[in-house]
Amino acid sequence: MTEPKPVPVPTSEDGEFWRRARRQELALPQCRACGNVWFPAYTRCPACLSRDIDWVAASGHGEVFAFTVFHRPYVRSFADDVPYHVVLVRLDEGPFVYGNVVEGDVAVGLQVEVVFDDVSGEIALPRFRPRRSLSR
Repeated sequence: MTEPKPVPVPTSEDGEFWRRARRQELALPQCRACGNVWFPAYTRCPACLSRDIDWVAASGHGEVFAFTVFHRPYVRSFADDVPYHVVLVRLDEGPFVYGNVVEGDVAVGLQVEVVFDDVSGEIALPRFRPRRSLSR
């Protein structure tokens, strides 16, 4: 029997991210004091240390900055998935996020858009697919 795959456990810092992901929306924390947008979520802005934070909808568009292919499972529950890749995507808003590309081949520079994978009743994981339209 295959072990279940781990799923994120939302915290007070990133709970809003996961609530919005469940609604198929990619959201990022933004500082009301200086305008900085970042990821992952922290209780303070990493640029100015303000605690005055809001959440803003992101475009979900980005570019594959780097990727790696796992030929051995990093976590035992992924054994049936090898080989699998993990990508580092630079979002158009600036922050980097990790994920997977779910359609087509992976390459550095690939323009992608977010899609969501409902992995449980509470968690939807952001993943990426090649952009269908490159117009902005």
